[in-house]
Amino acid sequence: MSDLPSFMHITEEGPREGFQFEKGAIPTERKIALIDALSQTGLDQIQIVSFVNPKNVPGMADAEDVVHGITPQPEVAYTALWLNGKGFERALREQRLTLKGTIQLAASEKFLMRNQNRTAAQQLAGQHAILEMYKASGVPVERGSVMAAFGCNFEGDVPVSRVVALVGQILDVAKEHGVTLTYVTLADTMAWATPLAIKRVVGALRERWSDLDIALHLHDTRGMAIANAYAGLEMGVTRFDSSVAGLGGCPFAGHQGAAGNVCTEDLVFMCNEIGIKTGIDLDALIECARLAEDVVGHPLPGSVMKGGGLQKYRA
Repeated sequence: MSDLPSFMHITEEGPREGFQFEKGAIPTERKIALIDALSQTGLDQIQIVSFVNPKNVPGMADAEDVVHGITPQPEVAYTALWLNGKGFERALREQRLTLKGTIQLAASEKFLMRNQNRTAAQQLAGQHAILEMYKASGVPVERGSVMAAFGCNFEGDVPVSRVVALVGQILDVAKEHGVTLTYVTLADTMAWATPLAIKRVVGALRERWSDLDIALHLHDTRGMAIANAYAGLEMGVTRFDSSVAGLGGCPFAGHQGAAGNVCTEDLVFMCNEIGIKTGIDLDALIECARLAEDVVGHPLPGSVMKGGGLQKYRA
């Protein structure tokens, strides 16, 4: 596919990705300040917390306090991550959140054991159980997701055929429960993807399901995230997860250098320069990136937050 899309949708995940990954404690009010600032940039979906065991992820011990403390904007959906029924029950109590269910599988069983202490068979069975919870609670299920879709630090390369098979399982589960998914996310959880791999996997899925809407969740541990995003755009992908200033990383990736998602302001800058609309104010986003760096108290990897945009030079 040579034609680039005219619009791209971004889900901001920096608050959740970043604050679950930081080693030191971050005051709740500073997390809230970043979320409120991001709410003023034109982003319409921000993942702000995860409801997980605080013994395993201490940075999310104050998840409820964060939700209660934000100043919600009517045009912004504030979402959360959970990995099991217990986490979902916690999220269900938070009326400020927009709850969206996901059917989630993993292309690496070894990673799945580290991340959720489940085998692949247990994870698949668990999707049926949590879908029943979603239906009973009136929570829409709009997304499927494949973790470690491009490779794994514990299992190595992931065959394209395995990803295709897993997406087939996700669609079968959805059909069995009378659910129509809006899209499927491919997560490069441990940053194994390259532009060629992006095109191979997305191409294989489109060959099997021509109308399947695909999203990309790209980590930048090996510096490939922005190149992989461009490859996704070339394949017609219009949904991306990203993290302001490049916050975050996967705490279960087994890699000390694990980095967060593709940097939001870098992604928006690229889109601006190639004529793809995002609806996001780049200058406001750069200020958020600088705030994020101040909140965590150490340098973050974003580039455009340091170099700035080009419009002031053109003017």
